[in-house]
Amino acid sequence: MRKQKGFSLIELLIVVAIILIIAAIAIPNLLRARIASNESAAASQIRTLNTAQVSYVTAYPRAGYGTLAALGGAVPCTASSTTACLVDNSLATNYAGNGKNGYNVTVTLSNSNTQYDATAYPIAVGNTGINSFCAIEDAVVRKDSAGANDSTHDTCGALAALGN
Repeated sequence: MRKQKGFSLIELLIVVAIILIIAAIAIPNLLRARIASNESAAASQIRTLNTAQVSYVTAYPRAGYGTLAALGGAVPCTASSTTACLVDNSLATNYAGNGKNGYNVTVTLSNSNTQYDATAYPIAVGNTGINSFCAIEDAVVRKDSAGANDSTHDTCGALAALGN
């Protein structure tokens, strides 16, 4: 009899099956971790926008609260009521309209710029994120478990605060 070198087909199939089983267990956990990371980044962006709005309304009280574009400014940035240089210009343009980390960010002004609504909502609900986050001028970050675009003042104000 000749001496065999290498692995048999059965041995290779068993190894491939074990690798597939491990991957089937690990991939859902990886996706959940990515969604949690995206949501944390979105809530952080809302907090950043809250701080920027307070700074903006303090610096430009006649203008009221600022739009998303007015809070930013291209580099080099010269502070004014139209380009306040309070947030990175990438955030101020919603990352060229493409969103970041699976979330889109908007700021909606109402009541003659005396009210604002900052919203971060998932680009693909259930895939890039589950919850949406918003805040109004009371600077409380709120969460919508449905992942909706809560870009109206009253809709956001009716939601429960983050952590409740």
